[in-house]
Formats: sequence, C-alpha cells, structure tokens
Amino acid sequence: MRAHLQKACLMLDYVDRILVAVRSLDAAERNYSNILAARRIEDFESQWLNARVRRMQLGATQVELCEPRGDGIAQKHLDQWGEGLMYGGVSTPDLDVFARHLEAHQVRFTEADGRLYLEPSDLHNMPLVVSKTARNARGEGPVEFLYELTMVLNSSWQDVAARYTNGLGLQPERNVGITFERFGYVGTLMMFDPDRLDRIELSEAHDPAFPMGRFSAKRGDALYMCYVQTDDLADVISRLEKHGQRYTRRTQTPVERDGLWIHPSALNGVLIGVSRHSLAWQWSGRHDRVQALEEQ
Repeated sequence: MRAHLQKACLMLDYVDRILVAVRSLDAAERNYSNILAARRIEDFESQWLNARVRRMQLGATQVELCEPRGDGIAQKHLDQWGEGLMYGGVSTPDLDVFARHLEAHQVRFTEADGRLYLEPSDLHNMPLVVSKTARNARGEGPVEFLYELTMVLNSSWQDVAARYTNGLGLQPERNVGITFERFGYVGTLMMFDPDRLDRIELSEAHDPAFPMGRFSAKRGDALYMCYVQTDDLADVISRLEKHGQRYTRRTQTPVERDGLWIHPSALNGVLIGVSRHSLAWQWSGRHDRVQALEEQ
C-alpha cells in the first residue's frame, strides 16, 4: 500500500525526450543516427514551434529535431543561440491533473502538439515540455534511455529547487545533494522517483575557470545538457571515433569503460553526457545499485 501511495503522488515520471533546434533535419538525422543510432519514427509539423519536427527513437526515449518553417520559437533559438537544446521533455501520468497543478502554482503553459509547453520564465528559464507517460520499447543501438536534464544556474540552487518543488510537484525528500569540484559547481539532483534515475539536475556555477561558470555568466539560468545511459559504451566510442567527433573521457584508465561527454559539435549543439549502465547511481544516492565492471 505504501509503495502504491508513493507512486500515486508522482507528478513527473520520466525524462522522455529532448527537442533540438536544427537548420537541416536531414543533416541532423545523420548525426544522431551515426553517433547514437537514433532511428526516425515520424515527421510532423508543430504550429506552436513553427517547425518541421522529426521524431527519432533514442533507446527507450526520443529526440525531436526541429527545423524552423519561418519566424517562431525554433527560429528564435537559432538566431539567438544557434543549433542546440531547445526543450527538455518529461512525462506525467495524467496531463489534466498536471495542468491543474500548474495552474494552481502559477506556472503558465500552452497546450499544443498533444502536450504542454511550460512557460520558461515561470521556472527560472527552464524550457520544459510535458507529455503523457507512454513508455516505448527500447530501440536498437547503444543508448538505453535519457535520464537527466541539467540546468546550470546563476541563481541560488536552493531558490530554484524550492520553485520546482512547488511548481512541478517534485518531492524535496528525494533530492540528492551534489558537489563536483572537477566542473566547479554545487547543487542538487531533483529525483522524480527514488527507484529510477530520472531527474532534473540543478548546478549552480559561477567560477569562470570552468565552462559551466562561463555558461551561467553568459546565459544566466538555462538548460545546459542532458544525460543518457548506455550498456555499450565501447560502441558509442567506436561511433564517435569513426566519424571523427570529439568527446571527453570520464576517467584516465587505459580503456574508458565508465562514461564520457560528447562535444556539442557532434550533435548539433547539444552537450550529452553518457554513463555506463548503473554508474549514475554512484552520485545519485544509491552506491549499492552500481554494478561492478567485469575484470579485463
């Protein structure tokens, strides 16, 4: 009964997609296919974004490539920031219930394309699109699923966390504090469900010696990157190297087996972190869930 009640109170279920502003659907599709083995599902037109959208399977989740048809949200993103991460996507069990929660907590939204586009200025500039939960079978390729949307903050992470707790219905007792000296930030992981990795990361960064600090100085509070989990990191590395794309290793071991960060130049301006199966639990409050690597 307790588990049932816990699940019933979930407002957000999964990180289920990213929306990427691109100049050419075909060129972007090649990149995501070559590097992450994403596969086309369908094309459609979004009046709200004023864009042609190509939806692609990315593990059990999706990436939507958005090419502007003229002035509008997608074109504005290209004009202001170039190609890159335009929206993060999450899912909820019941869109109507979630919409009522948003209205009650002063988060404006637009209903379009069968989902809710939330007003970024009501959420410290987080561009979020919310769909009804519909878990898909995993597609082919090395990616298991998306699990994190990362906000880099110039604001206090505590203030942003309080707003997301209220506005998005996230549960503060599930948050996991984080400090990464390697990247010069402090913050928290706002976990959707303690039994899954899906979350929004809040990373407060100010030091200009680090990329995240420079990003926050330029953009303020903004969506920075996303993370995927893989059960075949060697394949991801092979694909990157085959196509001459840049990445940063997680470790200094002779062979990288834990993870990496794909440079934005490889995937139309999107910085994507890649972690091996279960490793993210190491910094997500559950060390016991990390599966040890087999000896080589």
